This record gives sequence, C-alpha cells and structure tokens, in this order.
Amino acid sequence: MNFAAGEKILVIGLGRSGQAVVEVLCGRGVEVYAIDEKPRTEIAETIAQIEALGARYVAPDNIGELEGLNCAVLSPGVPLNGPLVRKIQTANVAVYSEIEVAYRLCKAPIIAITGTKGKSTTASLTRHLLRTAGKDARVGGNIGNPLIYEAVAAPPESWVVAEVSSFQLETIRSFHPRVSVILNVSADHLDRYHSMDEYIEAKYRIFANQNEHDVFIGNLDDEILALLHRHSGEARVRAKQLWFTIGDDSRHATMYVRDGALTYSPVTGDPRPVQIARPEDSALAGQHNVQNVMAAALAALAAGVDPRDLREGIRSFNPMSHRMQPIGEVDGVLYVDDSKATNPGAVIAALRSYDKPIVLIAGGKPKKTDFTELGRIVDERARALVVIGEAADDIAAHVYRTPIQRAGSMEEAVRAAQSLAQPGDIILLSPACASFDMFESAEDRGQKFADAVLGSPAR
Repeated sequence: MNFAAGEKILVIGLGRSGQAVVEVLCGRGVEVYAIDEKPRTEIAETIAQIEALGARYVAPDNIGELEGLNCAVLSPGVPLNGPLVRKIQTANVAVYSEIEVAYRLCKAPIIAITGTKGKSTTASLTRHLLRTAGKDARVGGNIGNPLIYEAVAAPPESWVVAEVSSFQLETIRSFHPRVSVILNVSADHLDRYHSMDEYIEAKYRIFANQNEHDVFIGNLDDEILALLHRHSGEARVRAKQLWFTIGDDSRHATMYVRDGALTYSPVTGDPRPVQIARPEDSALAGQHNVQNVMAAALAALAAGVDPRDLREGIRSFNPMSHRMQPIGEVDGVLYVDDSKATNPGAVIAALRSYDKPIVLIAGGKPKKTDFTELGRIVDERARALVVIGEAADDIAAHVYRTPIQRAGSMEEAVRAAQSLAQPGDIILLSPACASFDMFESAEDRGQKFADAVLGSPAR
C-alpha cells in the first residue's frame, strides 16, 4: 500500500484521528470513503467537512455497496472486534491503524511511547528535551493531535514522538519505531480486552518490528515489564535494551537514582556514571513522574542528545493540562486537576504524590475496572471522597473508612469537596474512569472542574 492516487480507501471512524486521515489521504489523491456508527444527524457537520475535501460518506447500512477497496484505516476508538470492522474483514479488506499509515508516510525516525499511565507527559517531555537540545521534534498520536499530521510534515532530519495506545497498536503491520518505550502495564480497558494477557500483548506490539539497530526502553520497577529484561532469559525484545529504575541498580538499569540524583551509565564510550538531574529539578510531582522523566531522558539520549543538555530541559518543562495540574488556591485549599487519570493506577500514583490531606473527586464511566486497590489507597491517604458518575457506587463499595459523599454534577462535587476540606488540604480531581457518561471528554471534565473552582465564592 502506498496510500496514494489510484487507491480506494475506507476510513472507519470520524473522530479527530479519522478526520485527519481523510484530510491527508484526500490531499494525496486517494479515492476516500468514510464511515461512522454514530447517527448521521449527530455528525452532520463532520460529514460536510470531509465531503468538502473530496471524500464520500457511507452509512453503515450501505457498507455492502463498496467494492474494490484497497484497504481500510481504523480510528483508535473503534473496536477491532466490533461488527462493523468484522464485516469489512469478512470482505477480505485489510485493516490498518492510523499510526501504521502515519509510519509509512513518515520520513523521520519515530520515538513511540506507550504505557497504562504517563504516556502524554513522557511524550511531551521527550519532545521538549529534544527541542531544548537543538533538535527538530514533533509530537502526535493519542496525546490529542493526530500522529499522521506530524508524520507527513516532518523532514528526515526531524524526530517524531508518538504517544500510542494499545488500541492503536492492535492493527499495526510494519510500524517500526527507532525507539520504543513502555512506561508501565496495569489493568485498564478490560471492557475492550478479554483478559489482562490480551491487553499486555497489545502493548508489546510496540517493539514487534524492532531489530538490533533500534532501542527499547523499559521500566525495571514494573513487575510485568521486568520479565522482558535480557537477564530474565526472555528473548522477545530484539532491540538494544535501556532500563530505568527509581532504585540504585546500575547492574541492570541504564538510568537509576543514586545519592539523590538521576544517574546515567553510558552504554558506549566513557562508562563513568553521569548525574543528569535531581528529582526536585522537575516541576512534575510524584515518584511516577520521576520514572517518566527517566524514560524521556533515555529516549532523548537514544536520539543523540548530549547528557549535559538534559538538565535544563527537565527544569524548564511544565506539567501538562489536566495531569496533576494545580489550578488555584481558595481559602488555603489547593485544587489540582488530574482529569486525564482514567484508570486506578494513575489515581493511586497521584494520591501518593502529596504529603498533605486529600479530598478526592473520582468516578465516571467504568471500563470493567477493579477498584479494590484504589479503595485501599483512598482509605490510607484521603481525608474524604466525593464520587460521581456511573462508577460512583462501585468505587464507594471498595472504600471502608474514608467519609464519602455523592454528587450529581461537577459543581455539586466541588461544593461537597469544599465542605469536607480544611485549610492546607488538596482537593484532587482524579477520576479513575472515562468521562463520557457526564462530559464530552477528559478535557471538558477538567475544564468544568476549574470553572466550578474558580467561579466559586470564598467560604
């Protein structure tokens, strides 16, 4: 597949990534068709936009009318095992992911980053470290701006940093990043996968096409990932391995913490350890973010950045929106927006990042998630819990000692949290769930939290 003029391609799903694929393929002279399972009235504006580009919308009931398709391109939010995709596959039409198409059209090397939590922060920090060191770098993928836009625009001397999800990795074929990173693996999206093993295998596809000339970066502190370490006897990773740990383990890790500093043991040249930075140099809070910084630093080093250029990049990077983002202080209470924390592991990491009492706002659309461990940590570390959304009762059922209130809206949740908090506390929005039961997106959820806080009168 060249994804060029003369080919007939169907784009499945008209979310942000799907629209981007339509635009790029139309620009390359492809005969583009697009399909989406949402009611036509709901996506009328999007249909008008893609048809103005030269694409043709096809209703799901009319999919049988399409003949001679060269392939289909799947948006990440559309399940691979859903009826629409199965129907297309039954017609012997090859299905590719957006990141596969982006890779095939990209002239620059790719740093691909995945993990259950921390992907967006690490991808953005990696780009920042590259740019601070004077390299041209772009970032795209699951982070919000479609990867295909960045891929087609990047010159060969650039680097493209791709945040990729397990969904996007499901349908790759030749996707071959120069550097692959897996930050961590914990239970998530079990509403989509039949088992934890299936979810893990989707993540592992990130290094499936790498060879000995490439680099794989892994988290030695993650029990699942540690099984991939070359010393474990596992031979699945063919790329050169670089590992990081928050412990002092120079024998097994390339970057570790020694004498309170992030320390790098060069894999070539002068073998003497190099102090890169100290955790307090970074504005990112929490042990999990120390790991994210180490992963980004190793990715930048793999891309040729001098170790001496990393500290300034680490110091000058600011937290991303909706990821443990302080949004203001009212009556001595700090409000933190962590709306992008859509699984329990991310919320647990956030709760462990602060040494102050926390009133947690959590809940939303569940993903067949087990909240047992989250409930235990809430009991250990939270002053109070406010639950919202479809998962409210399920989360509350796993909390035994912490006071709980329920709220029907974000405004009500903020008011409830304010009634429970004391000066010096933190009110933390960290939902552990998807947002689509009450909000348009995680960003919309975070914005409504900020509006409720900053628009609320002092008590």
